[in-house]
This record gives sequence, structure tokens and C-alpha cells, in this order.
Amino acid sequence: MAQARVDRRLAAILAADVAGYSRLTGLDEEGTHAQLTDHLRFLVFPKITEHRGRVVKNTGDGLLAEFSSVVDAVRCAVDVQRGMVQRNSDVTQAKRIEFRIGINVGDIIIDRADIFGDGVNVAARLEGLAEPGGICVSSRVKEDAEGKLEIIFENAGEQQLKNIARPVRVYRVRLSGGAGPSSRPALALPDKPSIAVLPFQNMSGDPEQEYFADGIVEEIITALSRFRQLFVIARNSTFTYKGRAVDVKQVARELGVRYVLEGSVRKSGNRIRIAGQLVDASTGAHLWADRFDGALEDIFDLQDRVTASVVGAIAPKLEQAEIERARRKPTDNLDAYDYFLRGLASTRHWTREVNSEALQMFYRAIELDPDFASAHGMAAWCYAQRKGSGWMQDRAEETVEAAQLASRAVELGKDDAVALSMAGFALALVVRDLDNGAALLDQAIVLNPNLAWAWLYSGWTRVWLGEPDIAMEHLARAMRLSPLDPLIEDMQAAMAFALFFAGRYDEAFSWAQKAVRALPNWLLGTCIPAAAAALSGRSREAQQAMARAREMYPAWRLSHVRKMRLFRRPEDVAKYVEGLQKAGLPE
Repeated sequence: MAQARVDRRLAAILAADVAGYSRLTGLDEEGTHAQLTDHLRFLVFPKITEHRGRVVKNTGDGLLAEFSSVVDAVRCAVDVQRGMVQRNSDVTQAKRIEFRIGINVGDIIIDRADIFGDGVNVAARLEGLAEPGGICVSSRVKEDAEGKLEIIFENAGEQQLKNIARPVRVYRVRLSGGAGPSSRPALALPDKPSIAVLPFQNMSGDPEQEYFADGIVEEIITALSRFRQLFVIARNSTFTYKGRAVDVKQVARELGVRYVLEGSVRKSGNRIRIAGQLVDASTGAHLWADRFDGALEDIFDLQDRVTASVVGAIAPKLEQAEIERARRKPTDNLDAYDYFLRGLASTRHWTREVNSEALQMFYRAIELDPDFASAHGMAAWCYAQRKGSGWMQDRAEETVEAAQLASRAVELGKDDAVALSMAGFALALVVRDLDNGAALLDQAIVLNPNLAWAWLYSGWTRVWLGEPDIAMEHLARAMRLSPLDPLIEDMQAAMAFALFFAGRYDEAFSWAQKAVRALPNWLLGTCIPAAAAALSGRSREAQQAMARAREMYPAWRLSHVRKMRLFRRPEDVAKYVEGLQKAGLPE
């Protein structure tokens, strides 16, 4: 039987959404809805039409449009953002609506009036990287539009976008003529010394050593984050600045910190040099600049010296006990440590192949040092990633292996927050031992209150346990510790579930829409907006979301949901089933 012909074409795709929409609706739901409707009706939709585009869909606070011309798509985005600056000129910052826009050009699949494919997925991911009032585009868009508009393309470096096989080079659009996009709202400073550690420059002259320089920064962030009296931004957010020329004051404003640490790493043979400078972004003053030289076997001592210098500059009154607690030698085997760093570098990418590579790196580290707690924890986390992404080949065997790795990580790393948090998440997700998983995540948070991953995975575990209020609190903390996280959609999806089980269906739908644009092929991610929309009375949106879910998973039924064993409380299962049933999922 001949396969049905798929309708494809090349198009420029524009994805947009409202930054902080849930916060705005929380302050004034009706007023925010009215404002957004006004902006769409009198600015956004007319501009799309004016530039020969087509609105594919408008879902809550987001929209998707296609253009036959890349230049038209970029010109439309620029006009929208300039128009929003004018429309926001008499609106207070707290009530200001700001769009984030992503533009990509690629091959798309047309199904009735909707569009699908990697070209669409990349546009949605670029929108997630844009700052409020800003525009992010792919390199192909930049190549086609450069020189044709009065704008500047700022290189944001290669980004590994979740579920996209190859890295995408990203450019931020800066408008010339002084009428640029409104800047990201400054985050309030925490009530304790706050710091972001930017990626260090690899001065080794060998691109293959990039993982090593990144690993050094990872360890410095981890050491600093063990100090309870400090507020330390997660590496997933600071690494969004990798490969970019940055303004320290802008970084501090975007991340909501006072201090920024920059530096470089040079590795030559058996010798290492770490150079760093600490800036007080509130004044622009350099608090210190120094370099630390040593042999490879001195690497942990060099990291401790950098950490001690930072702490001494921004929080000199910390107790000696805290300083000693932050000093931890993860392994005596430098080869094991090298494999561990290689594995960590791989975990920033989200594909099946890279997951397998990272897992092998952690196994090699364990082989060289069987007592390496963090390596066991990260290996267990790889199995959690496999379970969550549907990559497991032998579920029973891999579940047993994940349980053994998690158990060993806990045995070896009773004071290692990374080992405990990864082990706890693996136990909760893979083994379904929710109680022990939650307890280990709580222990990790006590040891390291700055570990964003621990707060995120604790949030998911609390959702499954039926504790939505605690889940929301933990997820909010994760997002504050990593406000620019490339995997922010994982936090958004968890927040959608927490809000859903708390009975806040409109907010759940809004958060779910954000997540599903970045995770269009994730079954649970496509189902939660359908269930939330159904129980909030949005029958049309519920049916549209369910149609998309059933298109991807035609065999999915309510009977499968009841057998999932994902949620502990029977009332949560019943509520989820009710929402999906109302949205149109058959028995």
C-alpha cells in the first residue's frame, strides 16, 4: 500500500509568548487577559498580516506564525517589539506585557492548517532563549536577513537545544537607532551575598580541552553553593553566556546577583593555571584578580583556593566550619576525575546517543575509582533520563541497575549533595521508591541549598507524592536559582502538574503551554494542557491539545493512564483521568 504523501515546504517560523504570564495573571487575571487581547488585535496580528505572514495558532499567551520570506519574518518581529516598547511606555513595570520571539527557517510539515517538524521545534526553543522584549534567531535566519534591516545580530554561541540532535548557533537581535527591545526585568537581589560564575575561557589552545575548563567552573560553582550563607546561580543558567562577549552588569541584572566571577583555565601537559577576577556588578569595582598555578595533581587545591578567595571577598565572616565543609576531594584518581568531567560535559546535551556516551564515561570513572560517589549518582541519573525520555531497552534490567547505582551513591556520598540528589531522583522516577527518593532529595537540599537540580527533582517527586504546594515552592526555588536554564521547560512542566493537582487549572494550562512548545513529542507534556484546559472549561483548547496528543500516540487510552502508577494519591489519578476524559481521550 502506497504511503500517503506528506505535504512539506520551506518556511520561516516565528514563535512568540508572553514572559512571566502566570505572574501577571496572578496579579490581575482579567486585566492581563484584556491587555494581551488588545496587543494581539491591534499590533501583533496586523503586523503579521502586513508582512505577508499567517498565524498558525494562538494558544493562550503564545502564538506560532509562518512566513514565506525570512526578511519578512524578522521585520515583523522587529516591528512588534518596537511597537510593544511604545505601548508599554505608560504601563508600570509590574503590569508590563513583554513578548519573547524566536525565528527559525526550515522544512516544515503541513497538516491541515497546522505545521510541525524540527523547523518549528527550533523556533520554539529560540523563543525560550530570548529575553523579554527580545528576539533570538538561528544562524540561517541571520545569514538571510543580515544587511537587509537596521538591526545588529549578536552571537550567542552554539546552544544544544533539547530534543534537537545538532547544536544550533543562536543570535540575539539588537535594534539600532536607540529603539531596542525592552530589557529583561531585573530580578530582586536575594537577602544574602549572591554570585554567578561565568564559563571560564579555555586558554589551552586545544578545543578538545573545553570540557576540562567547563569542569573546573562546575566544581567551583559546586564548592561555592555548599555555603548556606551564599546564593549561587546554577551552572545551567550561567553557561547560556558561553562563547559570548558579555556585559557584567547586564549578566548580574538578568540573573539577579550582585557579584560575577570571570576567569580562564590553561592546561599544558601536567601544569594548570586558573585565573579569575571578581566584580561587584552594583558598582563595577573589581574586588580581586589573581591567578593560581600548580600541577595537575594539585587541581582540587587550586579550586579550593579560588573558592576561598571569592568567599573571603564577598562573605569574610563565614565560620571556619563552613569553609572546611566546602572543601571536598571527590576522588584520588585523576583519570577517574577526567572521565567524570567528560561525562558532565555530555549531560548538557539531551539525546539518546549522548546519554549513552555520558553513561559510559561515568562507568569508566567508577571502574577507575569504585568509591567515587558522584560518578555513581550521575550514572543513576542517566538511567532516570533514559526512563523519562523513553529510551530504555530492557526496563527490568535497567531498573535494577539504576537502583544499585543509587544505593551505592548514597552509601559512598552521605555528605555529597550531587550524589544524593541524583540517587534520590533515580529512586523516585525509575524505581518508584518515592519516599526514599524524597528523603534523599531533602537531605541534598540541606547539604547544598543552592543546588537547582535538587529543588527541581524534589518538585517532581512532590508532585508524584501528592504534595502540590511543596512542589510549587521547590520548583519556584529551582527557577530562581537557574532563571535562564536551557531546560526550563522541565521546570515548567512540573509546575503545570503541581498547579493542576492544586486545582488551579487556568494557571496549569498556561505553564503547560510553555512546556509543550519546547517538548512537543513528550506524551505527559502534551496531555497535561488537555486535562487542565478541560477542567478549566476551555473545551476548544482541550480538544485541540488532545488531538495533538492522539496524533502522536494513537493507541493511548484512559486505561493506560489508570495503570501508570505515576501518582500516589487515588484522587490525583481520578482528577487526571477526569480531565483527559473530558478532553476526549477514549477508554
